[in-house]
Amino acid sequence: MNYLNDLAADIEGWKREGRYRSIKVWESGSDTWMNLNGRKILQMSSNNYLGLTHHPKLKEAAIAAIEKYGVGSGSVRTITGTLDIHEQLEIELTRFKGTEAALVFQSGFTTNQGALSSILGADDVVISDELNHASIIDGIRLTKASRKIFAHKDMDQLEAVLKETQKHRKRVVVTDGVFSMDGDIAPLPEIVQLAEAYDAIVYVDDAHASGVLGKNGKGSTDHFGLNGRVHIQIGTLSKAIGAVGGYVAGAQLLKEHLIHTARPFLFSTSQPPAVAATCLAAIQVLQESADLVTRLWDNANGFRNDLQRLGFNTGASETPIIPIIVGDPAQTMRFSDRLLEEGIFAQGIVYPTVAMDKGRVRLIVTAQHTKDDLAFALNSLQKVGREFGLLS
Repeated sequence: MNYLNDLAADIEGWKREGRYRSIKVWESGSDTWMNLNGRKILQMSSNNYLGLTHHPKLKEAAIAAIEKYGVGSGSVRTITGTLDIHEQLEIELTRFKGTEAALVFQSGFTTNQGALSSILGADDVVISDELNHASIIDGIRLTKASRKIFAHKDMDQLEAVLKETQKHRKRVVVTDGVFSMDGDIAPLPEIVQLAEAYDAIVYVDDAHASGVLGKNGKGSTDHFGLNGRVHIQIGTLSKAIGAVGGYVAGAQLLKEHLIHTARPFLFSTSQPPAVAATCLAAIQVLQESADLVTRLWDNANGFRNDLQRLGFNTGASETPIIPIIVGDPAQTMRFSDRLLEEGIFAQGIVYPTVAMDKGRVRLIVTAQHTKDDLAFALNSLQKVGREFGLLS
């Protein structure tokens, strides 16, 4: 049997359904305006929320680290791969998050895989929001724990599951802080209250809340004033922080346990020194000033209001993630392509990432976008939206 025939059949099916995407090759670094096939394109799909990828302090830190340490760490963290710059980053993250300890992984995805597979055993149950990120889903699949799913942000259903799972050794309630496809915020106070009532552990993935929610971007726990009441906080260094990596923030005992059990930590070479230094500089920039976070929210709230005023369906968005719901997958991708013709990159997202009838173009507003940038985007969206019948 030629397995390539099966792969080709899958690809042809995606093309017929309008779900096939070719990877765009950009000719410039992550920025507000980027070069694509010789054109300047307004970037409206980047996770570079605060524009830190070009911040001078971060670039200086990366260059200095290369001069001091070279380009690689040489090993996994438990052998020779823990340099003092890695320790400094974890100390700074601990201060930033207000926890006992922090442990850095190579990505946000591997952080969830490593943490969930380590803390959950066969006698435990994990209780997960149905719209949690793929990294959470895959992390749960690596465990032998029982699994329960509650409807998105449905606190009555969560309580019912907590009641029926009392026999398990540990109950771990897992939620995104900000949901990546809809841009809505988890009802964390209610989750924490229920978890405390039923003696459950609260695990929050702040991938899209890191650098976005809370004082100076400290995350959803700080945003709701729940410091000390959320047991495990997952953060990313790959989005608003401007580089790459992920981390767990929580108890010192949790860190020590993960060092001995989390397989992505144990079997992956540590961050290059330049990356660790960049992340360290980014956290320091955030702690010095809230200006970038304030500008991010001013831009996002104003732009969302403008889209809604025009008549676009922005779903449940309440953060800088702003989807425009189109519906049909093929129509969604055509809408995205048409925006690109107008000079705007806004990625279409369709089934199976979202429901078949919930295809959307996901816009992400950043602190770097100027008023002129957003006005250009709004005019183009209005023009194309009318063409596609999304506006009256």
